[in-house]
Formats: sequence, C-alpha cells, structure tokens
Amino acid sequence: MQGFVFIKMNMNESIARLQKNIEPLRQQIINHPVYGLIKDIEDLKIFMQYHVYAVWDFMSLLKTLQNELTCTQVPWFPVGNADTRFLINEIVVGEEADVDLNGERKSHFELYLSAMAQCGANTAEIQNFIGALKTNNNFEQAFLASATPQAAQEFINFTFEIIHSKKAYLQAAIFTFGREDLIPGMFLTLVNDMHKSFPNDIAIFKYYLERHIEVDGDHHSHLALQMTANLCGDDEQIWAEVEQATIQSLQKRIALWDGVYAVLKEKVLAY
Repeated sequence: MQGFVFIKMNMNESIARLQKNIEPLRQQIINHPVYGLIKDIEDLKIFMQYHVYAVWDFMSLLKTLQNELTCTQVPWFPVGNADTRFLINEIVVGEEADVDLNGERKSHFELYLSAMAQCGANTAEIQNFIGALKTNNNFEQAFLASATPQAAQEFINFTFEIIHSKKAYLQAAIFTFGREDLIPGMFLTLVNDMHKSFPNDIAIFKYYLERHIEVDGDHHSHLALQMTANLCGDDEQIWAEVEQATIQSLQKRIALWDGVYAVLKEKVLAY
C-alpha cells in the first residue's frame, strides 16, 4: 500500500511539474492577439474556418486513443487497464454523441459544422478536405483539393505524427494538455455580446462553447488527466517525452492562431 501511495504521489508531482512548465505557452494561447481582432460575425466566420480543423483532428485523436486503449475489434479480448478503458469510453460517448440545442445526438464536430452553417461560415473547405481524405486517404492530396490553410495543415500533420507514433501516453498527453480547454473569458464575452444582437446567427456556436466548457473543460478534463497519469505511471523518461510533445502541441496551436491573426489583420488593413 505504501508503494502505491508513493507512485501516486510521484504521478501527481509529475503532472504539477508539467503544468508549471507549459503554463507560459498556455498563457500565450489564452492571451493571443487574434481574439482582439474578432469584432463582428464576419471575423468570427474566418476564425471558425480555421478552428474547425482543430475540432476535427481532436476527434481523430480521441478515436485513436479508444483504438489503442480498448478493444475495438472482433473477436473481443480485454485490453489494458479497465480504469483506463472506462475513462476513454466515457469521453468518447460525450464527444461523439452529445446533444445539440434541440436535444438531438451529434458529435461535437457535427455541432460545430451546424454552428458554422448557421452563421454563414464557409464549410465547403473542411467538407472537401474530409471528402478527399475519405476517397484517397492521402493528407497531401486532401489539403490540395480543399485549399486547407497552411497553419491548419501543420496543426493536423503534428497531431497525426503523434497518432502514428503508436505511443498512447503521448496521444493522451496532447489530448489532455494541449487541446480544447484554452478558451479565454474575453472571447466568451464577445460571443455573448454578439448573440444579443444576432441570436439567429450564433446561437449554436454560443451553445457549442457553453457545452464545451461544461463537458470538455470540466468533467472530461479530469478524466483525461487521470487517463494520462495512468499511462505515464512513474516513468521519468515517459514524462520527459510527454512534456516535449505537449510543448510542441501548444506551439502548433499558437501557430494556428497566428494564421487566423494574419488573415484578420490583412482584413483590417484593407479597410
């Protein structure tokens, strides 16, 4: 029992150390100047047309974790730790089959597409990307066919490098520490203010953000943290790899926001 407590304390210390080391990058994302350039729905559309790629590859990362940590084939055999299986399966249910404003089941990605359609954002690009990827399973061809922005390409390419690493602890780490819980309060205030003036245009996006904070930012974040701790254990080498991957993941998010910022800045200068 004492040995178990010691290992658990070591994991908690490892998580705390990692969180401390990545905090400056997290603050760069939360305080990114891109949010200050989103002034109206037209600006929000541009933001969403970039962000949707991150929402999509988040789902790909999630399903990779489910494939790695549970048995998704037939015949079925028990895989890994039952606690970890429970954690990832609970997250999958919430992300892949949540409810929309009308109580209908949708994945968070499908909910995001609905939000884009409601406000008039262009969904053709992401739809063309997915369609091309389904057809040829080639990312470069899919990027080309859909004219995916370079920053989004680099973001996705990094995620799939981690996916192809077959290292579940790295996949869990960037899922846990480098993903969708980085929404600043100022952005939420902006969306709420827009909703007051244009309730028929961004009601779904407002709901998406609120649902995201309620589910992803609270309950799922705790589940993901526990899952990552279970996978890393007290292996210092694994925690070192996890820190490096998490840093790279956050840097890719900053670069994605830099891409949106450049487009919005050009739009401002054009007036």
